[in-house]
Amino acid sequence: MNNDTSAEDKFDCFVKMHLMQEVTPQDPDRTQPDGTSEIVRRSARTILNPKRLRYNDIATNPKRGTKRTRDERKDSVSDPKETEQIGLSEYELERLETIRQNQAFLSSLNLPQVAEMLKPKKPSQLGLKKEKVMKEVLPARKSLRLQNKDAESTDLVNLPPELKEEVVRSLKGPVPMCPVNLEEDSPLPESLLHLWTEEPVKYERKKTVDLKMYKESLQRMRINEDRVVKVVKERIFSAAFHPCASSLLMAAGDKWGRVGIWNLDASWGDNGVLLFEPHTRPITCMTFSRSQPSTLITTSYDGAARAGDIERAVFEEVYRSDEGLKGFDFLSHDCTTLLIGDAGGDVAIVDTRTPGISHESLHTLDPKTLRSVHVHPMQRQYFVVTDSSGAHIYDVRNLNKRSSKPVSALNGHSRSVSYAYFSPDTGNRVLTTCMDDKLRVFDTSQLVSSAPLMTTIKHNTHTGRWLSKLQAVWDPKQEDCFVVGSLERPRRVKVFHESGQLAHAFESPDCLMTVCSITALHPSQGALLGGNASGRLHVFT
Repeated sequence: MNNDTSAEDKFDCFVKMHLMQEVTPQDPDRTQPDGTSEIVRRSARTILNPKRLRYNDIATNPKRGTKRTRDERKDSVSDPKETEQIGLSEYELERLETIRQNQAFLSSLNLPQVAEMLKPKKPSQLGLKKEKVMKEVLPARKSLRLQNKDAESTDLVNLPPELKEEVVRSLKGPVPMCPVNLEEDSPLPESLLHLWTEEPVKYERKKTVDLKMYKESLQRMRINEDRVVKVVKERIFSAAFHPCASSLLMAAGDKWGRVGIWNLDASWGDNGVLLFEPHTRPITCMTFSRSQPSTLITTSYDGAARAGDIERAVFEEVYRSDEGLKGFDFLSHDCTTLLIGDAGGDVAIVDTRTPGISHESLHTLDPKTLRSVHVHPMQRQYFVVTDSSGAHIYDVRNLNKRSSKPVSALNGHSRSVSYAYFSPDTGNRVLTTCMDDKLRVFDTSQLVSSAPLMTTIKHNTHTGRWLSKLQAVWDPKQEDCFVVGSLERPRRVKVFHESGQLAHAFESPDCLMTVCSITALHPSQGALLGGNASGRLHVFT
């Protein structure tokens, strides 16, 4: 018994010695011949690695000498995490537990799903496709000085025309109506011919306007991804609805004189889009003729005014000027006489029935420039222009060649006025868009020397260099309401009452993600279009 007791005491002492044994690396240079290491004297200034206790296998498995069963061996390695944690200090175990808790918390936040939701969506890819341009590989440039060669003198006169200063010239004469996004010599679709020549349906207005019902009709209008289409290649400067009622047919003009025609329900061209090139500079104004819906009138900075006739498949040139044309309107009820304003401050009266491309008469209104022209809907001898000094109403019968006095002045603008339009039915109101961040409505029921100001609406109009100017236009179906784009976020298009009350704001975070500077409303249907700087039209119906 005494021998067994002493043996157990010796075994316990042996276990304690191994538990408290310090891990200290042996120096091979200090090893004695008998295998023991000599005690190494270390300087107190020498930085030593921290020591930690080594757990011996005997402590973790006191039954070392006994044979374990298969089930016991499986239980000992059942949890791989516990196997990995054998031999770790308390601090390291606490650190691993903190990492596990942090990972569990981050996974509960669903950050990948949130990041995917916040990622900006790509614009609609419907409509015109981007052309693939092959990059020209130029030869490596070599220094003539290092080659001991004299510098080559280049005369500008001998340069090829494409390397000289780029001068954009307007196209002369009629331009064939050939879509550039179809195969060469492809005929126009028959369905487009029938739709373009369709007679418009006259909209019968109620005597009493119910603003509440009008707001409800606006709230029912929606947009989806199929109604956002790239119609032209560059920034949109003008857009218009065709007056047909059976389908939605729209036109848009861009920065380099292209005209895009889009039918919402068609499959021709690129998702119902046909592209033409009648001009070479920005198309400032376009309108379908009310008396002849098959004719689309356009004016451009290239100095040409054209009438696009779908029946003859040609863009006929009806007027040419040395100055860039800023806008036009129909001076007669049958839409055969045009009033065109140019960048030189003149207005020209053009009769499209007269052969040639000249004007009937030319009158100077401003020494600098004109920005827009619009004719009174009832009394067509009156028209309003925006010039360098503001907005004024003139009488065609009292125009002089050199200087003409306005009938009425629209005072109160502190900066340049971009657009001015008479109300669509009676002309009793004039809506102006000014660069002083204000929209104004004037009372023109009586043409006095200074038209009284009715309403002023604060609205940010500073679009900058890369966006077209905001253009507030009346709703042709609603005498007292107008629509205008907005720079606010989220992006929207606003409809105001003439009193300044906001009637409705069109928004769509998924489809309307850019500023629509150019807006228009259909003359007989509940449809709104907005054009942006990338050549896309957004349609709410």
